[in-house]
Amino acid sequence: MKKVLKIILAAIVFAIISEVIHTVDAMFTMDFYKDQTYSQVWSKIMMPSSGQPPAEFYYLSIAFTFIGGLLFTIVYLIIEKGLPGATVIKKGLNYGFLMFLVGGISGYLAMILLINLPMMLLVYWAIEGLIINLICGIVIARINK
Repeated sequence: MKKVLKIILAAIVFAIISEVIHTVDAMFTMDFYKDQTYSQVWSKIMMPSSGQPPAEFYYLSIAFTFIGGLLFTIVYLIIEKGLPGATVIKKGLNYGFLMFLVGGISGYLAMILLINLPMMLLVYWAIEGLIINLICGIVIARINK
């Protein structure tokens, strides 16, 4: 039971960290979201009309990020013994970087091929993803040590 509570706590913290970083990043990249050239790219959940996304978008975003945090934590627990690093911080950084390489890079490369978005926005998202993975890797390693 204690392990399950740690997993849930880690997922909650992952969601909080991710949402804060996503919000800050969105403030800096808002011009990309407002650009009418790309208005058809955004989902109807995020942009049912022009202007701010509705509250439902934020609720779903938090829920999906929590689910991502659960998966991030469970995978860490499965592979933690094979991760290099003598300290929790090094293990967490190595895990975060590994997750970024596996999920982040391949995902961003696929987006270049599939979705008509400005390259610079994808670069910002990649940097954001790296930061989230590194910070959350450390936090997940610490919570589950």
